[in-house]
Amino acid sequence: MKKLLTITLLGSALLAGSAFAQDTLRIGVDVPYEPMEYRTADGELTGFDIELGNALCAEIDRKCEWVVQAWDGIIPGLMARKYDAIMSSMTINEAREKTVLFSNPYFKPPSAWFAPSSSNIDFPAKQTLEGKTIGVQRGTLQDNYATDMFGDVADINRYTTADDLVLDMDAGRVDIAFLDFPVGKSTLLDSEEGNYKVVGSMITKPEKYFGEGFGIAFRKRDEELAKQFNEALATLKENGTYQKLYNKYFAEGSK
Repeated sequence: MKKLLTITLLGSALLAGSAFAQDTLRIGVDVPYEPMEYRTADGELTGFDIELGNALCAEIDRKCEWVVQAWDGIIPGLMARKYDAIMSSMTINEAREKTVLFSNPYFKPPSAWFAPSSSNIDFPAKQTLEGKTIGVQRGTLQDNYATDMFGDVADINRYTTADDLVLDMDAGRVDIAFLDFPVGKSTLLDSEEGNYKVVGSMITKPEKYFGEGFGIAFRKRDEELAKQFNEALATLKENGTYQKLYNKYFAEGSK
């Protein structure tokens, strides 16, 4: 009887483990943030984060379910268990590490300043930005940097999405924008009108603001899940899957 009970319990455990492996993993994402995460014309979610996230889930034998969440509520949503992880171009930094557990970095984009082609701003500094209006996405590292560095001499306009920022730039209500370079490239430089330019150099430091790169965020107790993603990321880099996705979205001439 005892042997039968042991076998029954063991079988239940194996079934539970198998079910867990196939469980849906909910991932929070802020949209749109092209080319990292955005919707196609038919409404399908895509982008570098989405495709890489799906590949990571497949590697650990889990199914991804993407949960769209506005950026300013994305960490509270994780804490409230609306989803199991965040994969939405979130920069690893000291402030966020107090609340969430990050995976290893999977991407580190530079930030850049973007202005209309006709702008006379040749480089960003307090002298050149005094009295100007700077556009940033609310709650991002670019918001923090621009506010600390130039908030005493310039107006900082904060937007929920990069698309909203672009609308105000097109209307002349923003003089210069500070964004992740891939986002600024896709929304401003690659626009059909071609009315924008990069001002100054690419920015990746100081680490106080720009961190180590993008990471996947988990609740602090989910160490095992973070470990699985780190191992899956290493595998995708080794087998060439990561590089193929990188080339698709960031190689010269990609759109």
